[in-house]
Amino acid sequence: MDKVRIGIIGSGFMGRTNAETVVRYLEHAQLIAISGGGRATALAQEYGVDCETSVEALLSRRDIDAVLISTPHSEHAVQAIAAAGHGKHILLDKPMATSAEACDRILDAVRAGGVKLMIMYGQRFRICNMEARRLIRDGEIGNVRMIFELILASGGLASLPPWQSRPENIGTFLGHAVHNIDRIRWLTGAEVTSVSAQMQRGPASGVEESTMALLSLSNGAMATIWESWNIVPPGFPRSGSGAWIAGDAGNLDLDAYGTLRLGRGGGWTVAAEQAAIDWQGQGMLAPVRMKAYQLQHQEFVDAILENREPSVTGEDGRAAVAVAEAAYRSAKEGRTIRL
Repeated sequence: MDKVRIGIIGSGFMGRTNAETVVRYLEHAQLIAISGGGRATALAQEYGVDCETSVEALLSRRDIDAVLISTPHSEHAVQAIAAAGHGKHILLDKPMATSAEACDRILDAVRAGGVKLMIMYGQRFRICNMEARRLIRDGEIGNVRMIFELILASGGLASLPPWQSRPENIGTFLGHAVHNIDRIRWLTGAEVTSVSAQMQRGPASGVEESTMALLSLSNGAMATIWESWNIVPPGFPRSGSGAWIAGDAGNLDLDAYGTLRLGRGGGWTVAAEQAAIDWQGQGMLAPVRMKAYQLQHQEFVDAILENREPSVTGEDGRAAVAVAEAAYRSAKEGRTIRL
């Protein structure tokens, strides 16, 4: 195989991101068809590919080697298991599924189908996050002792797609804070061993609007996550995807969409910087935003062509879901959950 032939399942915001990435940015890849969602026909026409009337029809095509799945969370397990059954490699959006048990079923299907599975943790491919990990792994801040993770936004649940508030998709902590959970694991190389969480839920929807979670890690470090969609404007600076990382020899002030600052010797220096995404001008397909997807999706394609495991595995996906699941349980039961 010298080219990976790709089908896309899901035609919303991330479906369009996936199509743009494959067509404009990837090497050794070709977009064949799109299916799923009310915008599939228009999206397929825009990118000059076939539109299949059903996911099953797309998966049955012999001219597709791999699928990119970006659909509501509750659909991930069924679609990924079906894809594996058809022998298709899978790049699956986060969260991997709505429970650790569903993740296990996906992993079983992937092993039985002999296909590659990669989870879309795009934060691993952003400049400041990659440099933060390099600095930590190179010992620039010593041993990590504490991490404070932030994902804070205004606008409430109404600022998110309506399907994210449906009960079957669980909630915003699973849907979004899995990025923060994964970043904690990825930066430290440690596993989460316990979770204690509290949640504030919307009175109408019952879906959590804000969550605070305290995590213990297998390397002895501690981490907290603040996740909210209910911060009064103007909100807090550097908090859309931010982190403070305290080591025993230095500190990192991380803004995944801005600058990474290294604190050592009593002062701060800029270690990395990403240009701002031009949402108003270039929009969702701005090259600055698309760079992370280019790197992520290319890693998936390369793993298939090189017959190796991708750098973000199904086990990584399951680990974050298990932590999020423990946070919901902790908030409901009012106790610390051991993992």
